[in-house]
Amino acid sequence: MIGGVKLKKQSIVIFSLMIIMSLIIGCASNQANDKKTLKVGVEGTYPPFNFETEDGKLTGYDVEVAREIANRIGYKIKFIPTKWSGMFGALEARKFDIIVNQVAITSERQEKYDFSEPYVYSGAQLIVKSNNNKITSLEDLKGKKVGVGLGSNYEQIIKEFDQNNKIEVKTYEVLLDTLNDLDIGRIDAALNDKLAAGINIKKTGLDLKVTGKVVKKVVNGITLRKGNEQLLNKINNALAEMKSDGTLKEISLKWFGVDVSH
Repeated sequence: MIGGVKLKKQSIVIFSLMIIMSLIIGCASNQANDKKTLKVGVEGTYPPFNFETEDGKLTGYDVEVAREIANRIGYKIKFIPTKWSGMFGALEARKFDIIVNQVAITSERQEKYDFSEPYVYSGAQLIVKSNNNKITSLEDLKGKKVGVGLGSNYEQIIKEFDQNNKIEVKTYEVLLDTLNDLDIGRIDAALNDKLAAGINIKKTGLDLKVTGKVVKKVVNGITLRKGNEQLLNKINNALAEMKSDGTLKEISLKWFGVDVSH
């Protein structure tokens, strides 16, 4: 009888432990499931910053930076590919929380949106055919047809320079479409990010070159709707850590061969 009581007590203890363990595991699982999701707007068509691999997976500098930030601030991440022309509208419509897509920080944009600390320093530069030595500056674009991203800061640079409408501007949604049109002679030049231009010319083998001096320095940040100070601070803290421990530099060297983070 005594042995039976002991056995019964042991069974109760084991059963109790099993319940406790299941509760612990359940809580851990719930905590993982309760993890907030950071929704990120990207084009997905702007290599090497953000683009899809042959098997349809998003990759690139922006994508890796966004993943690292989300991991450091304790968020899951979801990328939402969006055309550049609709990017800001989608942010305002709350389709995603942030844009990580080489958004240049300008005074006009800062009036409407909040920006993180810069994570890319680059520049706007002209692109022409390899044998074209006549176009090296914005002044040389007068009477010419130039390709720029629709709604981009590159389009704005041309408009601000061309007050008398001497330049014919053609807009594109995708950089590679711009470069292909330039290669076959549909446009005379293009203005875009010098990093993206150089790498895509090399990758595609198109008969093009980056020419002249940097037209304008470009500083890019992560874009948020105004009023989300908590998320902005988390992102800035994560970026500061990534700069301090060398992670941002490492990602930069992987995609560009140089450190573009300062």
